[in-house]
Amino acid sequence: MNMFKKGLIFLLVLCILCLPACSAPARQGFTVVASFYPLYIAALNVIGRTPGVRLTMMAPPDTGCLHDYQLRPQDMAALERCDLFIVNGGGLEVFLDGVTDRDPDLPLCTASAGVDFLPYEDSGEDNPHAWVSVTLFIRYVENIRDGMALADPSHAGDYGRNAERYIGALTALDAEMKTALRGLPRRDIVTCHEAFTYFAAEFDLHVAAVIQREPGQDPSPAELAETIGLVRETGAAALFAEPQYAPAAAETIARETGAVVYTLDPVVTGSLSPDAYENAMRKNMETLIQALG
Repeated sequence: MNMFKKGLIFLLVLCILCLPACSAPARQGFTVVASFYPLYIAALNVIGRTPGVRLTMMAPPDTGCLHDYQLRPQDMAALERCDLFIVNGGGLEVFLDGVTDRDPDLPLCTASAGVDFLPYEDSGEDNPHAWVSVTLFIRYVENIRDGMALADPSHAGDYGRNAERYIGALTALDAEMKTALRGLPRRDIVTCHEAFTYFAAEFDLHVAAVIQREPGQDPSPAELAETIGLVRETGAAALFAEPQYAPAAAETIARETGAVVYTLDPVVTGSLSPDAYENAMRKNMETLIQALG
């Protein structure tokens, strides 16, 4: 073999070895990021076993609501790489304007699109906790299905079939809960914060008082005294804390009024199994039957 051929072979081998390092890695599959827990569970059911689709949750699973969530560097990196970002909307993701300003082409799916938000009692602003209503959570699933199909049309049929199955399960759950809760002799509930406004509206319950307007922030002595007065006035026998927050304020009110503290789950943390939302809601149903029956 002459020197020319040897030199040519050497150059070809060198190019092959250098190619992976010099070229940008190809994106494989379809990557979806859900902003927090209930959206992740909804998307998990819509995706099912669709091949090539990767779903991640932006906020850590134990975050709870995103009221004060601050984006981390790894969050921004994940959003830069994703093909679809699923958000709740209604002002829950306070960081969203900053994200879209930085990346105006980021594909978004707003799970609450079309939902008529109820107002917060004190401020009149939109209350974004609509997923705590089963029927509105079905709307979330429909919006996520449509957003996924638009962003990834090659798997639109898979997303449609998976969503149909999940919507069927949620519809049966809603009917089961309405039947079970319809005959409760007491309807007044006292909740930790306003996450359960939609839940109460759906199941014909009355939120007699809210212990703390902002989750994780203890009420002031004046607010605590006002809530104790409302509990006594309405005769509410049950206070409902949330598993994500310390029940100290609810326990104080219970000592002053004789009410009993129970736990209702707004489904903002939990297991990552596809049936997690259904399981949490059924447990809420059982708790209400125990507390108000």
